[in-house]
Amino acid sequence: MENKYILNPNPLVKFLQKPQQEFTKADIIRYVTENEIEMINLRYVGADGRLKTLNFIINSLEHLDSILTYGERVDGSSLFPYIEAGSSDLYVIPRYRTAFLNPFSDIPAVDILCSYYTKDGKPLESAPEYTLRKAHEEFKKLTGMEFQAMGELEYYIISEKEDLYETPDQRGYHESVPFCKWANLRTEAMRAIAQTGGQIKYGHSEVGNFTIGNLQYEQNEIEFLPVNVEEAADQLVIAKWIMRTLAYQYGVDLTFAPKITTGKAGSGLHIHTRIVKDGKNMYVAEGKLTEVAKKAIAGILEAAPSLTAFGNTNPTSYFRLVPHQEAPTNICWGDRNRSVLVRVPLGWTQGANEMIADANPLEKTGNADLSIKQTVEFRCPDGSADLYLLLAGLVAAARHGFEMPDAVKYAEDRYVSVNIFDDAYKAVAERLSHLPSSCVESAERLQQQRGIYEAHEVFSPSLIDGLIKKLTAYNDRTLRQDISNNPEKIQELVKTFINAG
Repeated sequence: MENKYILNPNPLVKFLQKPQQEFTKADIIRYVTENEIEMINLRYVGADGRLKTLNFIINSLEHLDSILTYGERVDGSSLFPYIEAGSSDLYVIPRYRTAFLNPFSDIPAVDILCSYYTKDGKPLESAPEYTLRKAHEEFKKLTGMEFQAMGELEYYIISEKEDLYETPDQRGYHESVPFCKWANLRTEAMRAIAQTGGQIKYGHSEVGNFTIGNLQYEQNEIEFLPVNVEEAADQLVIAKWIMRTLAYQYGVDLTFAPKITTGKAGSGLHIHTRIVKDGKNMYVAEGKLTEVAKKAIAGILEAAPSLTAFGNTNPTSYFRLVPHQEAPTNICWGDRNRSVLVRVPLGWTQGANEMIADANPLEKTGNADLSIKQTVEFRCPDGSADLYLLLAGLVAAARHGFEMPDAVKYAEDRYVSVNIFDDAYKAVAERLSHLPSSCVESAERLQQQRGIYEAHEVFSPSLIDGLIKKLTAYNDRTLRQDISNNPEKIQELVKTFINAG
């Protein structure tokens, strides 16, 4: 019998001969005992979006069973600013499907992502991971369909300048070694991410490359495949940890910061979405976008101003969201057009089966249904995003689209087929709404639209209040205008938020 897991890069999947989604406590115990694993690391995400760690050296089978069954206590007030110290004890309980072999630990270790629970044994309502879970449950309850997502992680590697094989400024797109200096770090990261369960589409160098003083900045990207939206958040969080850890080992800095300096490409976190039912992509039918797609697009467009509160979370975010660059500012959508907020990328719906035969005369023309490849892309988020809250917000916004009585018309009225930054289409741009230009404005829009997220008790009011308070505290309403022509001030700002997200 053919082993269908023979090419799976995840050691646990290969050993247990089952997908991660089916892992049980008994599976983890069997893997640990039969592979000489000495440590369990419980991992969980705090309000800063970064993975936290609790290490356990396993001293007996009973001890291992206890860790996996009961988790441990943590101080919630040190992890989330909106939890009071007087009632801050939380439990972290492992989710077995997330278990992976730690790719860096000298001591053989299995890491497992956790969920937060209160003293009463109930999920913490304001926890980002649980907020995403609630958002997806409500979406499925309303539509009967599953929401899938994947991210494009853009990032810069900062290292000492090299004079050999220099790439022309802002011309790094898909360069190869030796013009791309950090391809090995990227591919090593991709392998480690895949071994932890991340579903990777591809990696490549990106447009951005420049120097400041004796430092060289090189932009790269790792893009994922669409998966269940909760899994999408988990794999992005793990991927960012892996990439930063590798950069630390290489002795270079790696940043997901939205903007490094003016006039150079910023780093986004484009999110591709897909709605699926019974394995079928509900976004397309007979080569055309469906009403399902247009309703989801309508909800995302209407909620877009407040979605920035989850996806563009510090002042440097709004140095990237400026007109006349690939990052969007106008609230609209279109096909293949990179100046829009919501983009329908080039699909494989027409002529796809003939291309492979044309390029390879020895191959026969296929007849595969490639519509599952079609996604809809949300282009404004960046690396400062809280991944769980951003994806929860997108799911809530898409659900809102299905609840809007005129959603299809709303979407069609905001469709553009041109580059809206072209002077010839100035009238088109003038009729469109715009994204916020600061954290303060983002907070205001979240306050106005909080009902979209609090509906069905998905986002807790205390979580929304905490986000509004945090964003407002930046007091950055005019910051972009104030320092846009001052590179030194911009560098100070970038340094402050270099490790955000």
